[in-house]
Amino acid sequence: MTTFRFRRPDFRPSFRVGLIGAAVASFVMLASCGSDNLADPTPTPVVAQKRPNILYIMADDLGYSDIHAFGGEINTPNLDALVQTGRILTNHHVGTVCAITRSMLISGTDHHLVGEGTMGVPTDERKGLPGYEGYLNDRALSVAQLLKDGGYHTYMAGKWHIGSGIVGSATGSGQTPDQWGFEHSYALLGGAATNHFAHEPAGSKNYTQDGKYVQPGQPGQPGGTGGSPAVFYSTDFYTQRLISYIDSNKGDGKPFFAYAAYTSPHWPLQVPEPYLHNYVGKYDAGYDAIRDARVARQKALGIIPQDFVPYGGASETLAASPATANNGTANAKYVSAVHSAAQGYSDYGPGYVSKKWDSLSPAEKKAQARYMEIYAGMVENLDHNIGLLIQHLKDIGEYDNTFIMFQSDNGAEGWPIDSGADPTATDTANATDPTYSQLGTDNGKQNAQRLQYGLRWAEVSATPFRLTKGYSGEGGVSAPLIVHLPGQTEQKPTLREFTHVTDNTATFLAIAQIAPPTTPAPALINTLTGVDQNKGKVVYNNRYVYPITGQSLLPLLKDQSTAPVHSASFGDEAYGRGYLRSADGRWKALWTEPPLGPVDGHWELYDMSADRGETQDVSTQNQSIIDGLVQQWNDYMTSVGGVEPLRPKGYY
Repeated sequence: MTTFRFRRPDFRPSFRVGLIGAAVASFVMLASCGSDNLADPTPTPVVAQKRPNILYIMADDLGYSDIHAFGGEINTPNLDALVQTGRILTNHHVGTVCAITRSMLISGTDHHLVGEGTMGVPTDERKGLPGYEGYLNDRALSVAQLLKDGGYHTYMAGKWHIGSGIVGSATGSGQTPDQWGFEHSYALLGGAATNHFAHEPAGSKNYTQDGKYVQPGQPGQPGGTGGSPAVFYSTDFYTQRLISYIDSNKGDGKPFFAYAAYTSPHWPLQVPEPYLHNYVGKYDAGYDAIRDARVARQKALGIIPQDFVPYGGASETLAASPATANNGTANAKYVSAVHSAAQGYSDYGPGYVSKKWDSLSPAEKKAQARYMEIYAGMVENLDHNIGLLIQHLKDIGEYDNTFIMFQSDNGAEGWPIDSGADPTATDTANATDPTYSQLGTDNGKQNAQRLQYGLRWAEVSATPFRLTKGYSGEGGVSAPLIVHLPGQTEQKPTLREFTHVTDNTATFLAIAQIAPPTTPAPALINTLTGVDQNKGKVVYNNRYVYPITGQSLLPLLKDQSTAPVHSASFGDEAYGRGYLRSADGRWKALWTEPPLGPVDGHWELYDMSADRGETQDVSTQNQSIIDGLVQQWNDYMTSVGGVEPLRPKGYY
């Protein structure tokens, strides 16, 4: 029987200081637990003037090239305006899926350390292991708590997705935003709304406000209609809710941190008028034509160099490739990042049906074009709401003293229509009235049709990169990033340094002039294994937690430094898929499971200085380089307690 690799360096949660004396006998404290060791007072910034506000805006499943400033054809004038008084960062990286990114944003460190080794609780043999709790665990710092303790108001509205247990609930407590330092919050707890127009069933526990369950859109509830025709739409509502939080303490002299965690343009594809029909006919030319136009604009804008070779989309598959004979059986030996065909591992699952535009029937083209029209309308509505937020800051006199950052949480969502089976029947049905006319509308039901735009449009959204959400290719982990400094009035040159979402966390603290905690946690040795359970941790608020490992981007943003933000190698893993970026930034080792990845299970290698589109695997020509990077990736996994699954498989 195959065994999985258990790498976790930390076999139990952090101990609260008051419980250390009661630790079981197999653990021995090798440092004093007196008050001197735990001293980690919250830094009190010594500044006379008000520190800058921070407005952080996150889109959900937005592709790299969707917005106009990054080459897209979608109308996003407010983000364009933000660029004109800010700057673009073209080499920003995130996690492969939303919960993973959000855990790293809040904690400032690797997601395996803080409970989101996968998005939610894994369904494989890793279930129950430390680091795979499926929510932000008690070994995590919170940037909101640090900011709140440092004198900031802290607000969030939108998607949380890193814990759903309110205080006193049967599913656990301390998991919602109010327990992680947010003074006011209105949160969608899970990963997706079943209907962007609400219509929550009575007694649902999908949303909280300040730690209590609420039902958006219901009479008497925030965003309720009072019996009138429905007025709730998630993007519009989150904007107004965040504005109300900002205004609740306006004028008291304290700065604020406002987190706009939008759920747009995540499925289900829905948007109100006029956005629902603003793009009729725009996508009738199909995938390749839109991609080519985006690449041309990206080159004209300087997002990518003129000689950039874009990824052109996956090969067409008119029938799903079969799984190996042992797939799904006890005899299966799955190819993985640590088990190749050369070692006797050869099994993998089936492929997907993925047609090129010219292979679609007229009805399929009609449906596919409509999906992208609705998606584009959602992005334009998102931009409209971002404009409302920024205009409100101007109206109340706070814009000039606000640091603004906008990004997506991961790559474009390529969830295959019909789960990878031939979608002909679904697309044909959706192209026929009355269904076609109702696509993207408020159907008045608690569960909207899970309308999504599929694999090919996601590839277009990821232009010019390869792969999409859930994968470690650049299309899955690269996000558009726009930053505006307080008082900035002109656009600054585009920055192309490798940056990461954990750097956002460090940047927020630098803006706020708050030093992150650094007091080392006292050693706690497991006498059975000799492992120090507190190795690498620091003390904060009587907890032993992992420190922020991201780097502040302020020196780069202020043109005070031209040094790389990250000078060491950098890796990640999720669902068995992984990558390792070399210390000098030139090379990227990438692993993807078959049949999308190499059938023999080898690690691919890309020269990022010449091929960020990941079009030419050069691993066979550079064996020593790929061997070294794979070893560094294994070291990375050990350092964060990552566990490679027996069967690499995405979240679909």
